[in-house]
Amino acid sequence: MTHKYTTYFKYINIAVDYLILNIAIVIALSIADNISLVKHISELYKLDFLLLNLFWFYCAKLFGLYNNILSRDAMPTMKATLLALVTYYIAIYSLNLAFPFLNLSSTFLIAFHSATSVLMPVWKFYFLAIRRSKRKFWVEYTRIVVLGASRAGIEMSKYLNTNPQLGYKVEGIFDDNAGLNLEDQTHLGDINDCFDFMKKSGISEVYCALPNREVSRIKSLMQEADKQMIRFKMVPDINDFLEQDVYTGKNGKFPILVHRAEPLENKTNEIRKRVFDVVFSLLVIVFVLSWLIPLLGIIIKLNSKGSVFFKQLRSGKDNKPFYCFKFRTMTENADSDTKQTYKGDMRVTKVGAFLRKTSMDELPQFINVLLGDMSVVGPRPHMLKHTEDYSAVIDKYMVRQFLTPGITGWAQVNGFRGETKETELMSKRVEADLWYLENWSFLLDLRIVVLTIWQAVKGNENAY
Repeated sequence: MTHKYTTYFKYINIAVDYLILNIAIVIALSIADNISLVKHISELYKLDFLLLNLFWFYCAKLFGLYNNILSRDAMPTMKATLLALVTYYIAIYSLNLAFPFLNLSSTFLIAFHSATSVLMPVWKFYFLAIRRSKRKFWVEYTRIVVLGASRAGIEMSKYLNTNPQLGYKVEGIFDDNAGLNLEDQTHLGDINDCFDFMKKSGISEVYCALPNREVSRIKSLMQEADKQMIRFKMVPDINDFLEQDVYTGKNGKFPILVHRAEPLENKTNEIRKRVFDVVFSLLVIVFVLSWLIPLLGIIIKLNSKGSVFFKQLRSGKDNKPFYCFKFRTMTENADSDTKQTYKGDMRVTKVGAFLRKTSMDELPQFINVLLGDMSVVGPRPHMLKHTEDYSAVIDKYMVRQFLTPGITGWAQVNGFRGETKETELMSKRVEADLWYLENWSFLLDLRIVVLTIWQAVKGNENAY
């Protein structure tokens, strides 16, 4: 599987490679044509810069120089670097012969190639050396178990444990046949015992290597994993699963099937989303809440007795509870932690009704976003009792807890907000949340934010 930090270090390598490339061009120009580093570069030289950068892009891509940047061994990495450089030099010489107007003199080419031939390999050696010593800090080790002592299950367990750079530690194998030869791999018990073991051990990921003939059992295990908030990954013969929506990947030399995509498992996407959350919440807190909280605080106090803010334990990411902040919209009551608001609810104050209609009661949750308990966009956090109740009756309900809860979300902008009298309504909300989990993109978050603002302006009939 692609490591969480792979994209992050891929972009670092690309940025440094292009920095070295352009430094080499400047050095070569200063040597060949006596151009000062601060002297204006003519349009002709700007064209040289552009073409030399474009050709490196194609040569690097041709040999997959930036693929598997953390997990690929050192020798293949250096080989790809040298092949890309040789191809690059050949391409530049050919280009210069075909188009003499490019103004690439022999002195320039020699100086340029000398600089890149030294700087590029030195940088790659340096990166690989740093990677070797620091990879254990970059790799977030995930403890897993394997279901099924098939040849694939045993080989995968051995391979992952002998290749720690992949980021996995196999605790052992579950199989109903305790007498099998597991080749020094730990037998943890029968397959039916796996979820109790994972719950006690804090393991949240399982690889299933059961044979195809046990399709019904695999499906049952997959459903139970969703209920238990355990990521379920398969290493089966693909033939029995072609009718399902599965996503392929590799963990070293082994093909892996995952029954849902999770874009936010990529560390780069996670960082992008968090940066957006911090910037957006700071803007709201500084330019809106700084004056709105005192103003609404006075109005709420004048309208009814009680505190300005209402805080309630809600289910957060990985089902960890946190205190969610809101402007108080009800008279203080003993049912707030168990009973949903309904249409005509007498607990809602006059000011509270307006705040709910415009969604202004949710604004203090930007403090939760800044603290990291929430995101601007994500599944709405539910009361602890509702999480407990609905997880028992709605399939895949707990999967939504893989995400950081949000102030707004895909379910909310599609009308699934407010009171949920029927289980079917909550099921549709969960379905929308799971669609968001599998289809996240930064542009989707921006779209949801815009739609939320629009709905707040025009009002929502489900907000009461």
